[in-house]
Amino acid sequence: MLAAVSDETDREYRIGELAEVSGVPVRTLRYYQERRLLPPPRRVGRIGLYSAEHVARLRMIGSLLERGHTLEGIRELLSAWEQGRDIDAVLGVERAVTTPWSTETPVTMTLAELTALFPGQAGPAEVEQAVALGHLEVNGDLVTHWSRRQLDATVAIVRAGVPLAEVLAVSRDLQAGMDELAARFVRVITDHLVGRIADRDFGETLDRLRPGAQVSVEAGFARAMDRQVKAAVDAVLGDLAGPA
Repeated sequence: MLAAVSDETDREYRIGELAEVSGVPVRTLRYYQERRLLPPPRRVGRIGLYSAEHVARLRMIGSLLERGHTLEGIRELLSAWEQGRDIDAVLGVERAVTTPWSTETPVTMTLAELTALFPGQAGPAEVEQAVALGHLEVNGDLVTHWSRRQLDATVAIVRAGVPLAEVLAVSRDLQAGMDELAARFVRVITDHLVGRIADRDFGETLDRLRPGAQVSVEAGFARAMDRQVKAAVDAVLGDLAGPA
């Protein structure tokens, strides 16, 4: 061994040993060095020696890749760290921004079980539309619906007499409206918060905004439903009463 010491943090590795310890191929390690994601090794003659800090850096890179970051984004994060910014704060902002707002529980079943929930209505076209909307993911004969609550609600609506195709059409329009509303909310955050709050506080601020944003949407939709239902009922009663 190059460094026969008892403390693992003092151990140093050749590039092949680093690849074995980290599980990252040598070719990838060299690429990370070229992109300045990985600091250069300590040189002893022509031999490059890597430390436990390199191993930790590789673990961080792997974790960020698993969370959906690009290599360029990771490079910028690490650059901020090296420039003296608190990496916990930087990652705190990243966590707050990328943590899913949805807390729905997905449900997986066979395609046959899904179609049985909607007798005669969940054909290939409807399944394809649900996949396009992001409601379903198909893996062989298994399908996963992103939300058990939404699936249960859809089943209830269809069993009440509303065709599944109509429910999917409304869902498409609703999703478009929600996307527009979410985009406006993000613009508000970008315009009024980014750059004005310290990195360490930004994640906490966004976390505090989450429930308020969700309640506003839910309450606003419920109020809109109250108005629309009342208007529909008044119209029906007016038709029943006939001309004055």
